[in-house]
Amino acid sequence: MIPNKRPGISGFFIWSSSQNAGLVLVCLLNNKVCSLKSSIMSLNMQLIYLFVIALPVACISWTVTHEEVFKEPRKFCELNSKRNKLFVLRKFFYMLTCEYCFSHYVTIVILIITRYYLLFADWRGYIIAGFSIVWIANIYMSLFYLLRQGIKKEKATIEEIEENNKQQN
Repeated sequence: MIPNKRPGISGFFIWSSSQNAGLVLVCLLNNKVCSLKSSIMSLNMQLIYLFVIALPVACISWTVTHEEVFKEPRKFCELNSKRNKLFVLRKFFYMLTCEYCFSHYVTIVILIITRYYLLFADWRGYIIAGFSIVWIANIYMSLFYLLRQGIKKEKATIEEIEENNKQQN
C-alpha cells in the first residue's frame, strides 16, 4: 500500500497509512524521519497519568481553599463573594473559595503544562482529561476530608478520655 503524502508543518511531510496506526514526519531539510507513534500513550499509561496528575490538582485546590497559608486571601474572596454588587464578580470570588470550582482552574493550568489528554489525541482528549482529572481530584479531596475528620474525632475522643482521667485522679 502506498502511503498518503500530504503537506504538513513547514518543511515536513506527514506520511500515514491504514496499516501503520502512527504518523511519520519526514523533514525535507535533513531527510530525518520521526515517528509520532511513540508520542501517543497507551490507555494504561493514560489512566496511570490520570490518577497521578489528579494528586497535585487536589493538593493545590485543597491548600488554597482550606489551609491557613491562604486564610487572608480566602477571607477576602469569601467577603467579595457575598457582598459584591456585580453578579459576575460574586461568582468569580466564590469560585476561588470552593475546592470543586477551584480544581477546574488548577486542572486547566496542569493540562496546559503537561499536555495530557485522555482517549483522543486532540481537543476532545483534553476536554475528557480535564473533567476526569477534576473528578478524580475531588475524590482525593473527599477522602482526605474524611481522613482528616476521623483524625480530629479520635483526637477529641483521646482528649476527652484524658480529661476524665484527670478528674478521677
